[in-house]
Amino acid sequence: MHKRYGLSRDAVMELFIAVTNGNGGMAQFNHPDLGGMGQWMSGGMIMVGDMFNHGLKQTIDQLCYEIANIIASRSDLWQAPPPVTHSGFNSTAAYNWWPDGLQNPTSTGSQNQMRYAYFAAINRLAIENNGHVTLYDTLNHQIGGFSQQQSGTGSISFTSQYGVVDVNSLPIISIDNQPFSPAQPTVIPEQEQDSDIFATLEKLASLKAKGIISEDEFNRKKAELLARL
Repeated sequence: MHKRYGLSRDAVMELFIAVTNGNGGMAQFNHPDLGGMGQWMSGGMIMVGDMFNHGLKQTIDQLCYEIANIIASRSDLWQAPPPVTHSGFNSTAAYNWWPDGLQNPTSTGSQNQMRYAYFAAINRLAIENNGHVTLYDTLNHQIGGFSQQQSGTGSISFTSQYGVVDVNSLPIISIDNQPFSPAQPTVIPEQEQDSDIFATLEKLASLKAKGIISEDEFNRKKAELLARL
């Protein structure tokens, strides 16, 4: 098999194990002959480290499909997925941890304590982090790969036709299946603002009278406050 696809035995074995672990429907792998870290989904997107090597993507796709067919004919190679325990989300399949109503992601992946599911057809991206699932609108981004920062917040970025983009720049649709509404800034009534300014002026005048601040300091601060009226 490895000679037919022009890959090393180790690379083919890497894919065989990865497709087997994904029950013939998906695979996550990491091998230099396969472009480094990557993933494959049946009928979905293929992502490899060498993202513009379309010949390699086609080779991986064909080989994964062949391995998937072998697994389908061998029930002893199929692994039952673990149950999903996230309340409020789909529990019909191991990988359906994303919000209700989203089906057949283009690609999925995980790293450390974070995982994602990308739905290219409907411009949606679901990310689970610390037990909470956030659903984003990917706008017009054509996402080709994801990466997670290893320091700081460990946030996810992705590569699209616009380059590397931070996920936090995307609009949030929902959090834990609840519609998300950005917090509205608190608006202080104009009368309250004016009264606060006059109260501050009185305090400054008292400080000046006690000699705590100078005449110049008082006049400078007074001009700043009156400019806000």
